Amino acid sequence: DLRKRSRLRVMVGDEIYPILRFWDDGFALDADQVAQLRGLVDIYDGSRHLWQSLIIASEVEAGELICLMKRSTAASDRAPIDYVRDEGAPVGYLPRH
Repeated sequence: DLRKRSRLRVMVGDEIYPILRFWDDGFALDADQVAQLRGLVDIYDGSRHLWQSLIIASEVEAGELICLMKRSTAASDRAPIDYVRDEGAPVGYLPRH
């Protein structure tokens, strides 16, 4: 059963749905669990956040909800910076005593 085998999940607000199949510009969900999906979603592999994706279209085919993504941005555990980081800069500072 694909639902039990797949670790990939899509999170929409507080709802989490297992991803049955995944490809470059989309993925498939169980149509019995969700009938329509659009907008910004988060994709996880287990508990690891992989991507934030924008779903532009979804339709039901053969019991699967086929979702097409306009964009998919890799998730980062750091906030983006708006400056060039100096490679020679110290990693941290020690307090003076």
